[in-house]
Amino acid sequence: MELLVATAIGACMAAGIYLILRLRTFAVVLGMTMITYAINAFLFVTGRLVVNLPPILREHGEHAAYTDPLPQALVLTAIVISFGMTAVVVMMALGAFIESGDDRINMPQDDRVMPPLRTIDDKPEDETA
Repeated sequence: MELLVATAIGACMAAGIYLILRLRTFAVVLGMTMITYAINAFLFVTGRLVVNLPPILREHGEHAAYTDPLPQALVLTAIVISFGMTAVVVMMALGAFIESGDDRINMPQDDRVMPPLRTIDDKPEDETA
């Protein structure tokens, strides 16, 4: 069971990273969502993988067999926050799409060319005169 869950978390994380590296805004939003799913699943799994056990201890119950409720609460909070942030990012991407007419993420041409790096031996231009 643990191997299956770990594989699913790794696949979601890999798909999210792949989509974030794409040059389209919708793919970036989907990539962020996939990474959020992977992180939420990881947080949920930290509360132990047990089935049909109560999340609350009884008065005289066993202390070893229970489900930890803290990761469940953290995941629920993370889902709400990620839904709100996804809505904000989708609206920003939609605004950029309407303004530019395309959903590509391109760098301006002048930003693609890096200036030559200076070395220690290079003197600033104002000291050469």
